[in-house]
Amino acid sequence: MHPKTVKVGVVQATPALFDLAKSVELVISWIEKGTQAGCQLLLFPETFIPCYPRGLRFDAVVGRRSEKGRAMWLDYWTNSIEVGSPEMNRISEAINKAGLFVALGVTEREPVGGSLHCSLLYFGKDGQLLGKHRKLKPTGLERFIWGQSDGDSLVSFDTELGKIGGLICWENYMPLARTAMYQKGIEIYLAPTADARPAWQSTVQHIALEGRCFVLAGNQYVTKADYPERYQNELADEPAVMSRGGSVIVSPMGEILAGPLWDQEGLLTAELDFAELIKSKLDFDCVGHYARPDVFQLLVVNQPDMVRV
Repeated sequence: MHPKTVKVGVVQATPALFDLAKSVELVISWIEKGTQAGCQLLLFPETFIPCYPRGLRFDAVVGRRSEKGRAMWLDYWTNSIEVGSPEMNRISEAINKAGLFVALGVTEREPVGGSLHCSLLYFGKDGQLLGKHRKLKPTGLERFIWGQSDGDSLVSFDTELGKIGGLICWENYMPLARTAMYQKGIEIYLAPTADARPAWQSTVQHIALEGRCFVLAGNQYVTKADYPERYQNELADEPAVMSRGGSVIVSPMGEILAGPLWDQEGLLTAELDFAELIKSKLDFDCVGHYARPDVFQLLVVNQPDMVRV
């Protein structure tokens, strides 16, 4: 049987910051663009809904919070998305109409309690939510606004396109988290991020080489002017361009297939040739012939079995 090819897309776009309704419209618009480009799988950046609140302090220091910070939190909370909400249903309907798989980075609001999570939502091409991954460990001051998750969030999916899974942003610097995904045989590894440093490209290439998988990494392009007027004073010390992007698609041999895209919005696309994935295993397979289970064993608590779609 001849190995298949899969056309994928990575969205690099500016979110509608702190605006849930406009965020949903943007997501639907980019889904339509992905369909027009012939994509079978589309990846959005980390927290595309309602935004990655880069540069905002929520008026907090160690040992003190304020009403100003709580008002900012309420704004962010109100514009975050809830699974099963009318906004989610609109996105599901658009995906069903488009007929492609979608992985969407959001700030997800808990229906009970109200905590927020940095989540990656996986949708089948019929628009149904296949599952979600919540960031295991928010980075730095992200811990002030997002909760952390546990092993049952390490989801993966065996689809007609291939075996799909991934991690969010700096989770990808956790070697055991990466290995947990490799152990599931991930072929298309998703790495949505808010990291626009050039060094992130090295990280993504390393993951591709280490896991012998295709890697899709999507980021936002955001300027200070994109923030609502009510937050401009908070950003006085920030640069004009707050996230340059850097979205990229990488082969299992670490070769750049598309991107990196800097300083603009755009849709990166690439044809993934699974023959290249198979050939890459000749001399390295970190969970196969290059593994040493007699020396190393990894127990991942509550990691779900891969879901057959």
